[in-house]
Amino acid sequence: MVFDHAGQVVANAYEQHEQIYPNPGWVEHDPIEIWENTQQVVLDGLADADLEASQLDAIGITNQRETTIVWDKDSGRPVHNALVWQDRRTTDRVEELQEADMVEEIRDKTGLEADAYFSATKTEWILDNAEPLKMQSSRGGDLRDRAREGELVMGTIDSWLIYNLTGNHITDVTNASRTMLYNIRDLEWDDELLDEFGVPKEMVPEVRPSSDEDYYGHTDADGFLGEEVPVAGALGDQQAALFGQTCFDEGDAKNTYGTGSFYLMNTGTDAVKSDHGLLTTIGFQMSGEPVQYALEGSIFITGAAIEWLEDVDLINNAAQTAELARSVDSTDGVYMVPAFTGLGAPHWDGRARGTIVGMTRGTGKEHIVRATLESIAYQTRDVAEAMEADSGVETTSLRVDGGAVKNNFLCQLQSDILQTEIARPEVDETTALGSAYAAGLAVGYWDTVDELRDNWQIDREFTPEKEQAEVDKLYSRWDDAVERSRNWAQDDEEDE
Repeated sequence: MVFDHAGQVVANAYEQHEQIYPNPGWVEHDPIEIWENTQQVVLDGLADADLEASQLDAIGITNQRETTIVWDKDSGRPVHNALVWQDRRTTDRVEELQEADMVEEIRDKTGLEADAYFSATKTEWILDNAEPLKMQSSRGGDLRDRAREGELVMGTIDSWLIYNLTGNHITDVTNASRTMLYNIRDLEWDDELLDEFGVPKEMVPEVRPSSDEDYYGHTDADGFLGEEVPVAGALGDQQAALFGQTCFDEGDAKNTYGTGSFYLMNTGTDAVKSDHGLLTTIGFQMSGEPVQYALEGSIFITGAAIEWLEDVDLINNAAQTAELARSVDSTDGVYMVPAFTGLGAPHWDGRARGTIVGMTRGTGKEHIVRATLESIAYQTRDVAEAMEADSGVETTSLRVDGGAVKNNFLCQLQSDILQTEIARPEVDETTALGSAYAAGLAVGYWDTVDELRDNWQIDREFTPEKEQAEVDKLYSRWDDAVERSRNWAQDDEEDE
């Protein structure tokens, strides 16, 4: 996406990439395909707006966080497919950490739950298991030996793209904070955690501010763009949305509805410890300024639940969900818990699985579709209540973004179930906008965050139309449905 000084979209282009599911609960991406698609959409976007690469002031990157790649530092060849944030193959390893009483230590250092969601166990798995799958290399040798010798490096997708764009092995503080290897208070890679997961320090990228006046590097004048453009900003997607929604002040909150949903609240320079199943994470850092922290509720499956409805032919396209949901007054007691890859915040159950309860012979697809939309709103309320309990701040207005917020029915449903105002901005691609803002600030395209605040415009606000008592009654049964989804997956099923 290309943005102008007013924060408006000048051009955009997109490509889908393949989702690879080798086993139940396993999710992979092809890193080479991601890099090829990235080059293609950049060129398509520029062509769409009749722009030259020389007209770009800076490039910012945003990425699905936690997704992990290990590659050969010299050749740039990945040794295995990327393990995606949703991938659950390391659940057994996480349970070992729990049994070893490491949960509190991990939480204190990283702000994260011990979970397969994060990069640490993914990197460990690749080093232990990718050997038979490794791409042809002029050098043989065990992956762990090669890692110790500095031949292999690891990173999240931002690092992979920065490496391919500039040749430098760099990540930003927000992505580092999602690896379960980075101490968010000391702001450095944690030697004890690196040792626990067998990740040599030589493997991890240099950590920089999210908006970096020193730049991560420049694109190669002889490369696909044909220009030297500064690469100067990077944020994990949810932090990028926080930045794009101009949540620069303590107490500002946003929720992004994508494949999953991610509710973040800026807690300023204070890393607030959660007692209610939330994550403490780095929100962003600007050049020369202290890190800003956030509380986060990570909901693994929301938009992906709508994709599932399409996959099983209950709907033809996502837009149809609102029409079907409106065709009935309620779900008739049906609840859908979309725990396809386990439950995230505030439940943290890697063995939970997708569940539909309350069906009768009279249940139709419209009830299941409505229950799916309601599950998105209920999961958000789970997180909102935990957020208020941890922070002591009551949310009076929630800024929303992501693909699903184009659905007015869902936005109204969310307002009713949260009993709070929902504000949808004019530019709802706030994840891309946030990374553009970070890069633009670094190169002086924008001088201050006040300019960015002035860009933020509301498209529509939604206010509660249902009574609190009615909503609370519906929500109380949601807890029962969640309970029935928990601890379902067994080891023998995961290994098939």
